[in-house]
Amino acid sequence: MEKTAQFFKALSDETRLRIMVLLTHGELCVCDVMEVLGEPQSKVSRHLAYLKHSGLTNSRRVGVWMHYSLRKPDDRVHRTLVDFLKGTLSHLPQFQKDRERLFELKRQGGCKAVVKPKGGRWFKGQRAKKSEASRPIDRV
Repeated sequence: MEKTAQFFKALSDETRLRIMVLLTHGELCVCDVMEVLGEPQSKVSRHLAYLKHSGLTNSRRVGVWMHYSLRKPDDRVHRTLVDFLKGTLSHLPQFQKDRERLFELKRQGGCKAVVKPKGGRWFKGQRAKKSEASRPIDRV
């Protein structure tokens, strides 16, 4: 019963619920979730950690970024919750907007590994050109 209560506690927050519905579309990088939700990395990471500790997600590190996916349901309650997220909640307007943003992000290439060139600054997916070295980074 405690595990079931923890599932519902985890899903009681709007941000975590939006993240869970996004993860029904497959593994996502923290940076993708940030982009879709329009939230800072600290907030997204905090909610993803909560979902992981609640037993709803898995994570793996890719470079400096964490990638998250839904954990395979191991009981009927968990399986029913995931089916509900996919089948019912995903059709609500906010979740449809999130899905559209996610699909647009994926069409544009989605997450790329963050690489730190030798002696350089952090850039997402590519090395900085000499002319870019003095420009501020919009987002990492």
